[in-house]
Amino acid sequence: MSAMALPARAVRRLRALRGGPQRMALTVFAIRVGSAGFAYVSQVLAARLMGWEAYGIFASVWVWTAMLGHTLTLGLSQGACRFVPADQAQGDLDLARGYIRAGALVTGGAALAVAGLGAALLLLEPGLFAPAYRAPIAVAVCVMPLFALQDYLEGVARSQNWIGLAIAPPYLLRQTLMMAGMIAAILLGAPPRAEVAMACMLAAAAAATALQAGLLAARLRRDLSSGPHRYRWRSWLGTSLPIAAIDLANAGFTFVDVIVLGALVSPAEVGIYFAATRIQQFVVFVHFAVSAATLQRYSAAQAGANRPLLAELVRRQARVTAAATVAVGGAILAASPLLLALFGAGLGGSVPILCVLVAGSVAASLFGPGEDLLTMLGGERLCAGITAASLIAAAGLCLILVPPLGALGAAVAVALASVVRSGLLARAAGRIHGLPTPVWVAGAVR
Repeated sequence: MSAMALPARAVRRLRALRGGPQRMALTVFAIRVGSAGFAYVSQVLAARLMGWEAYGIFASVWVWTAMLGHTLTLGLSQGACRFVPADQAQGDLDLARGYIRAGALVTGGAALAVAGLGAALLLLEPGLFAPAYRAPIAVAVCVMPLFALQDYLEGVARSQNWIGLAIAPPYLLRQTLMMAGMIAAILLGAPPRAEVAMACMLAAAAAATALQAGLLAARLRRDLSSGPHRYRWRSWLGTSLPIAAIDLANAGFTFVDVIVLGALVSPAEVGIYFAATRIQQFVVFVHFAVSAATLQRYSAAQAGANRPLLAELVRRQARVTAAATVAVGGAILAASPLLLALFGAGLGGSVPILCVLVAGSVAASLFGPGEDLLTMLGGERLCAGITAASLIAAAGLCLILVPPLGALGAAVAVALASVVRSGLLARAAGRIHGLPTPVWVAGAVR
């Protein structure tokens, strides 16, 4: 479809795609760094208040909560960035409205169903969990639906390029409220246990989700004119479910080291390792920031049949991500002794772990946005397969390397698997879409 055949509003949206991704990426990164700062302080506070044993329990429960909660959108959060901008670029607002409503209903239903199953399992088979884990898990069951809904709200806001509204409530406000809640709970005499920390997260997630939902609904009513809704369930779910598999595998990939360590070492050792991963998250946020500013632009540019713009977006994302990852990674390593020391004494041995994790993130960033192209433009099933295979490889490497090397073996396993995965995704994206993504060739159109 040519630009002349599109409605004036759609043409303006396509032209706007060329401007602003760097500014949006900086906005997202600033918010994520701010939220990571609050999260880091809250983790330091939790570790110091609870001790490494209770903190390790909290870390293990938190990992499962985040991994499951963020995948219960069934891929519809990422799908919003793919379908809604394309429908708007083509002037089909009925379909865009239908997707937004359908996604909210499916996400809410799936999240509540899984939470109900978790609660039933906890009640009927309490012996499956060690006594120290039961109360934190009970609270986590309530947190998961809120995480899922907030993930979907984030996806819808990102589809409209409302980056502040997408990112600030879940990553800045929620972390701030959790930290404030923990301080208040301890001052009021609550015991410094894992279930107290999870309860603070529940209250923070509820408040942040309610605020984000209200603001997003008001803005959609204003900017997306009212009208009928059309639905394409088969197309939406056929695309989004593989993306959900990618999200689940990505979440598993992010936390597989902590999960394996939780099965092989003591909770205290898990807590110490988890502290290092919380610092390494500052490096991971670079890709998240640039991706959040660019994903929806891929979809809209594809809908407008604008190959030069696609190539330009790929080139920008690859180079900005790689350069910023190197810079942030170097800064984190330089400050790592101080950052780790804030958690408490005895974390000097975690510096090599952090070095390996950061090196893996830097090396993976050099292969560019292969995953983003596959999820936004087509190839999501192949992307899911590669990510799942990489997750299995990472788990296997962890099982092999953790017994002889301890926590350092988990870091090496995840770093190696991350680099291989990024290389395979880059190769797949270049073959399917003719847009090489590695930083040394990014943006060349074949």
